[in-house]
Amino acid sequence: MLRPGLATAAAVIAADQLSKFWLIGWLAGQGGRVELTPFFNLVMVWNRGISFGLFQGGETGRWLLSALAVAISVALLVWLARVRRRLLAYGIGAVLGGAIGNVIDRVSPRGAVADFFDLHLMGYHWPAFNIADAAITTGVALILLDALREEREHRRTGVSEGRDQQG
Repeated sequence: MLRPGLATAAAVIAADQLSKFWLIGWLAGQGGRVELTPFFNLVMVWNRGISFGLFQGGETGRWLLSALAVAISVALLVWLARVRRRLLAYGIGAVLGGAIGNVIDRVSPRGAVADFFDLHLMGYHWPAFNIADAAITTGVALILLDALREEREHRRTGVSEGRDQQG
């Protein structure tokens, strides 16, 4: 399942970087904010921390977060090379692509991740995010769904991929 996972990662990286290339310039011309609906805006936010602006770390943090994301990406590649279930491969690929998309931003001259999507509803305001962040979240959800499906199959048959038959 290496190929579907790598294709997913490549698609996420391409969509993330193309959207950032376009939105950074376009939003600059719009004053940094465009209200699209009563609950969704496009905004220009530079995130120097981890997901959703947590742990803003300055220049040292930028490189530490980048190194951590690269190490996690290597671990994800090793995991991806070993999986045999398509849903899991897609999930790992989405997380991998999102992690790499955000690392590209961190190591760029800007030194920060560009976030754009701003959701708010019924008094709740979600931190701005980008396609890479959405892919990481979706990928984790797919990994969890795959684990639940695998566990259910294991309980039904007593056999699970990668495990000896138990019983």
